[in-house]
Amino acid sequence: MKIPISVLVVIHNADGEVLLIERADRSGFWQSVTGSLDFVDEPTREAAIREVSEETGIDVNTLPADALQDMQHQVDYVIFPGWRHRYPPGVTINREHWFSLLVPKNTPVRLAPREHVAYAWLPAGEAAKRCFSESNREAILRLYGLNLSV
Repeated sequence: MKIPISVLVVIHNADGEVLLIERADRSGFWQSVTGSLDFVDEPTREAAIREVSEETGIDVNTLPADALQDMQHQVDYVIFPGWRHRYPPGVTINREHWFSLLVPKNTPVRLAPREHVAYAWLPAGEAAKRCFSESNREAILRLYGLNLSV
């Protein structure tokens, strides 16, 4: 069963492009890297590093030490009813911790095919508009100091 504590990592580059990945289980659902903790005491920073590697093949440990930033923000959201079977009975709320990861412009991306089927580098405003998750949209807007009607 999944732990209802997760990380969201907005991967971006110095040109203001944000990496979005399309879910394999939901066509048209674009998002940043996300994932639940593997165990209750897993540090959220470690979960962010692990999820980035699993979902994109990007090794955070090869980047400058300050590339991964804790955005010092978390949100609680209602878990989609169709995904609640992944969590313990009665769990309906997930706490999501936000991170950003600055990568070089031509960083290669290797998707986990069981999880994601496509990726795109988009300008921040466009990326925010494409996200299916409101919290993901808000994280991108906050990172770039944007205030868009999406």
